[in-house]
Amino acid sequence: MNPASSIAVAGGGIIGLTVAWRLAQHGYQVTVFDKGAMGGESSWAGAGMLAPGGEIDEPSALALMAIESRCLYPAFVRELVEASGLAVDFLEQGAIDLAYSQAEMAALEARAARQAEMGIESKPVTPKRVATFWPRVRSEGLVGARFYPGDGLVNPREAVIALCAACRKLGVRLVQNCAAQSVSEVKQYLEVATAEGHELFRAVVIAAGAWSGGIAVNPEPIPSSSPIKGHLVGYQQPDQTCNTIIRRGHTYLMQRSNGLLIAGASVEHVGFDRHVDQRIASQLSEAAGFVMPHLLETTPTETWIGFRPDSDELRLGRWRSSNVYLAYGHYRNGILLAPLTAQRLADEISANLGTH
Repeated sequence: MNPASSIAVAGGGIIGLTVAWRLAQHGYQVTVFDKGAMGGESSWAGAGMLAPGGEIDEPSALALMAIESRCLYPAFVRELVEASGLAVDFLEQGAIDLAYSQAEMAALEARAARQAEMGIESKPVTPKRVATFWPRVRSEGLVGARFYPGDGLVNPREAVIALCAACRKLGVRLVQNCAAQSVSEVKQYLEVATAEGHELFRAVVIAAGAWSGGIAVNPEPIPSSSPIKGHLVGYQQPDQTCNTIIRRGHTYLMQRSNGLLIAGASVEHVGFDRHVDQRIASQLSEAAGFVMPHLLETTPTETWIGFRPDSDELRLGRWRSSNVYLAYGHYRNGILLAPLTAQRLADEISANLGTH
């Protein structure tokens, strides 16, 4: 590869792969390094909700990004499907938030009012209409609900497979089981060190999720990152068992087109602990069973964990005056923010380095 037109991406999750795809479209020679299989960590574990209605509470820069990236998703998926020749499960069926007390209902209404000021649409739904259109939802004690038509979901596992295919068609090197260990300045280039050796690149993108802060960048170390562990449970169910995203408090349920109904998720500050805790899984199952009572009599077919990538803030863009670019700290919204993250980074890098 010609170092003058080459860029390395450290991290092969949905963020790193989308960035690599966009950079390749700009004419760069791109290499993606990942410590394991492409998309094998947070992107594989994530439920795939594209839900500003469920994630945004107050106005912020991140809120505006989430709304903008959600708007990009239909065209992003269409382009990805066309480029890869592979199907990607993408559903825009909306979401419903349920309230089982007057206090919960008041909180929903106050939140909806704040969201409306940011352009996030929702509308009230009566318990009677919930019973009609969501017949499996618990009706006992239901006070009311709000429906968010703009929320949707994508299957991140299928998106990653399609991104790998689209990247390969543009000549992107996908190097699995080979983590980027360090990045150092060598004259006008950046040297990436891995267990397999050293390579020179014009620029490097750090997009390794919760592992990003562990990459040694010299001479200017990058901000730290940390994992926030989450458990999820899945039930193989008939089609349309859960015809929209369903939320109640911190519990959510959603069903992919392949029938997998996912319930989540826990929030655990325990480092990179991969142990599946059946006690926590049982708590998730109980919470899901409260919302959809038939699940109380159903045994989950899958239980898994993932590591959300946290940092002190979303790190996106050029690091100091170097040709190192950061793309991590997305926490719960990496899948949602992937299209906009990649668009902004590719534009910024092209503006600084020039297109090829």
